[in-house]
Amino acid sequence: MEETKVHDLIIIGAGPAALSAAIYTCREDIGTLLLERGVIGGLAAITDQVENYPGFPDGVSGLELADRLRAQAERFGAKIDYGDVTRIEDAGGVKKVFTADDKQHSAHTVLIATGNNYKRLEAEGEKEFYGKGVHYCATCDGPLYKGKRLVAVGGGNSAAQESLFLAKMADHIDILIRKDEWRASDILVERIKQTPNISVHFNSEINKISGEGNFVKKVTVANSKSNQQSEIAADGVFVFIGLVPNTQFLAGSGVELDERGFVKTDKQ
Repeated sequence: MEETKVHDLIIIGAGPAALSAAIYTCREDIGTLLLERGVIGGLAAITDQVENYPGFPDGVSGLELADRLRAQAERFGAKIDYGDVTRIEDAGGVKKVFTADDKQHSAHTVLIATGNNYKRLEAEGEKEFYGKGVHYCATCDGPLYKGKRLVAVGGGNSAAQESLFLAKMADHIDILIRKDEWRASDILVERIKQTPNISVHFNSEINKISGEGNFVKKVTVANSKSNQQSEIAADGVFVFIGLVPNTQFLAGSGVELDERGFVKTDKQ
């Protein structure tokens, strides 16, 4: 059944950017509906500790931050509904937004705030062991590996921060960094150095993830400097190598994307 109401604004997504926008729009009496396909708060909601968000000098858990943002947006009248948006159509001054469950929403304006998803290694064995030893969220799956040996992949802030979280539970963590130096902030790198159960391997990439049945047992690592391969025993692999934009649903909608899949906003 088609929806008859036309909203002032539909925001696709309900992460920090979307919720922040809703706070502003609703305070200006712009009727706002947010459509979220997964978790309110986006990736922030499943982050263990957020230390760089203004107003929280001692840090705040991602779940608490997401809940506070949601409550603030709803206080001013934001409406949140669940639905996986599949396409957007321009219908003569009104935008029609369709979801996978055959719902249709209409609005004068649509704001795309769909955020990003985890980037994959594309290494042999990654798909086969996804959810069975290969993970992308430390706070979601880290508690499964208390006293175990883990491999973490990545050299940025996320890799450093999530590895520090995993180190509280795991027996040992081997961090593999593709380049010859960290890209993480100095304060996180210093914390890594002071954590005795973390080892860091530079110029290292995973070629293969191996295991038995539903359990990861080891990874095969290639060193870009020596061209040698080695094996590291591991009960699990956590991948933190970046994000890709959630914009696949915009194909054919008339919204222009750049080569990486991000929405172009300033046309020249």
